[in-house]
Formats: sequence, C-alpha cells, structure tokens
Amino acid sequence: MKIAIASPPFPKSIDDGLFQVEKLVSSAAAQQAEIICFPESYIPGYPAEEFTVDVATPQKLQQALDKACEIASQNNITIILPMDWYVNGQVLNVAQVISNEGKVLGYQAKTQLDPSEDEIWAAGTERRLFEVNGVKFGIVICHEGFRYPELVRWAARRDAKIVFHPHFGGSNLQGKPLTEWGNKDNPYYERAMMMRALENTIYFASSNCATMYPESASSLIAPDGHCMANQPYGEPGVLVVDIDLEVATGLLAKRYKHELYLDNN
Repeated sequence: MKIAIASPPFPKSIDDGLFQVEKLVSSAAAQQAEIICFPESYIPGYPAEEFTVDVATPQKLQQALDKACEIASQNNITIILPMDWYVNGQVLNVAQVISNEGKVLGYQAKTQLDPSEDEIWAAGTERRLFEVNGVKFGIVICHEGFRYPELVRWAARRDAKIVFHPHFGGSNLQGKPLTEWGNKDNPYYERAMMMRALENTIYFASSNCATMYPESASSLIAPDGHCMANQPYGEPGVLVVDIDLEVATGLLAKRYKHELYLDNN
C-alpha cells in the first residue's frame, strides 16, 4: 500500500486550507497513494497565538467537510482531515476519515487534550479503528501520540497496521532551525514517533504543518523504529511511501500482558 503524509503551509483561512488540501491530495493521488493524512486541526487551523484563524461555525465546517468529500471522490483517495467539529454544543478536535468514494466513515476525537487546550476543545470519550481496502488503522492526535503511548498500543492490539498522527508544532516567527532528523538536540517529538512504531511493531505516520521553525518533521516510521521518510523542514509538500504491510505484525503490542495491569481498586 502507498500512503501519503501531507505537510501543507498553515492555512490562511478555511478556503485556503481547502485549496491546500486539494493541491496535495491531487499530488498524492497522482502517485497512487490510497490514504493521505493532514496535520492537526487543519480546518480551520490550530489556534496558536501567532496565527489568525477563521471563525469556524458549524455551517462553515460542514461545508468544508462536504468539499473535502468531493475532493476525495474526484481523486479516488481516502483523506484523514483533522478539523474542529461541533457535537451537542461543544467543539471537539477531530480527524475526519473520508473514503475514496467521498463518504464520511466517521472521526476520531482527541481524547487526551494538552493542558493548554482545556479551554479550547472538549475531550472526546472513545477510541475507534478504521479500515480502508482491508487495512485497519488508528489515529492519535498530537499530544496523544507524544505522551500517551497506550493509545497507540490500543490500536495495535486490535490489528491496526498503521497509526496516523496528525499534529501541530512550530512557528513562523521564532524557534530553533532544525537541520537533522532525530538529532539529540531537537525537541523529543521525532524520537517519540520512533518509539510508538518500535514498541508496537507497526507503522507510525505523523503529519505536521510546514512552518519556518517546525518542532518536528512529517515522518513515516517503520515497525522496526527507523525513519523511512521525512519531509524537509519548512518545505510544503507531500510524502508518498510504499509500505510492506506484512512487516507490521503488531508483535510487541500483542505480547503486552494486559491482565497484569488491570486496576482492581
């Protein structure tokens, strides 16, 4: 299977975000990718202090999702599109999964919010798997993949071959320029990606925006923990990588002795 990891620029507006989605989806589809993943909260954009983000009403978000469904269908590709999403009057941080036929298969909401996000989103309450072309995958969003490894293991123990990891970390105004993937002086995020793959024997596919000072690269990590491919820092584009699903055995995840760690209190 070929999968794609998008590294778009930070969206200037919802319309600009959809323009970038269509552009990178078209590029991925031309390279025969079957699934493409975008960064966290890409529609309307992660609410970092330095960025101006569109006010996203339920109507605007539904219109954006409808447009993304058209893009998926026209390009015959499954899209993982992180968005804000209203549920019962609350705003969730979700990743919508849209099939290659343009149908919404559902979403994974962010269940573990960063403490700084408690006043921005409500936390989701359930985990789920998705399946495309016979391949099961899970989704963890930013903080969940970096600091809650049990969420990746949950998916791997249920036969996920891949866990997609939309996230956002970076700035266009300040930061330390990164030059080497996984360098010991980089923020720890790329090494955390390695561990999520290695400790579960699955693929870990992480998508970040292309900012001037990113804290991590969009990356694909193999089940043995090595980085198969990464997008150059600060460069918009899309990674398309051919993966061997047979090596994503989930061996280490399935050897986890869950019964020894049950909370009996």
